[in-house]
Amino acid sequence: MKKGFHISYNAPVTVTFSLLCAGIFLLDQYVSGGKLIPLLFTVPGGAKSPSPFEWSIPLSYIRLFTHVLGHCDWNHLLGNLTFILLLGPLMEEKYGSAMTALMMTVTAAVTGVINACFLSSSLLGASGIAFMLIVLASISTISKSSIPFSFLLVLSVFIAREILSPSASNISTIAHITGGLCGSLFAFLAVPKTRTQDKTSSGTKKSTRTSSQTQQSGPRQGLTREEMLRRIRQLDESSPRYSSSPSPRSLEEDTTLVGTIEL
Repeated sequence: MKKGFHISYNAPVTVTFSLLCAGIFLLDQYVSGGKLIPLLFTVPGGAKSPSPFEWSIPLSYIRLFTHVLGHCDWNHLLGNLTFILLLGPLMEEKYGSAMTALMMTVTAAVTGVINACFLSSSLLGASGIAFMLIVLASISTISKSSIPFSFLLVLSVFIAREILSPSASNISTIAHITGGLCGSLFAFLAVPKTRTQDKTSSGTKKSTRTSSQTQQSGPRQGLTREEMLRRIRQLDESSPRYSSSPSPRSLEEDTTLVGTIEL
């Protein structure tokens, strides 16, 4: 009997992030009339910005993280999601969902803080996360002494788009550079999930082997000379020579025994 067809949620962090970006964009365009993303999913600029970052408002600190979910148009949204959906599942399989979510959160926070402190324009979009995934995937592959040509093409296309289409509509080139720096840092600091599992399994096997060896060798190491002599006497007394009613055959066999040697 054939198994039923089903769709697997293979990369929960990447897929959930992409669905949130699409859902927020649809709500902004067709429900709120373009007011949702500027209010909750955009980071204002620094002190010289027309709408500077308000450090005294708690909502401003939330926007340091949520700005990666907002996009200004369909081209901005689909361009970022193309790279994220291409590379995100690969990195999530390699590093695990929790580590991937942490890397994306840190990248969002770093790009948001830099924009709020040093830049004059507002920031929104997941371009920094997309560039972080590109650099992370490229450097992670270099450790295997090979660089896939496909990753070089992806990196070239992304850089060419930045050069040919200068930053506009709140798309920050600084955010892309920051995302790339975060990706290169994560490539050297983050431990792949497979390597962590190998270390855990080898450590478990080693501890099991050590405990079994301890159980086998423990009783022998704890015996003193007197205990050894006492056990030898007990074994000697339990032999047929000391039975209460020895049979003639056992007496004949006993005539060949010279004595017991004590150590």
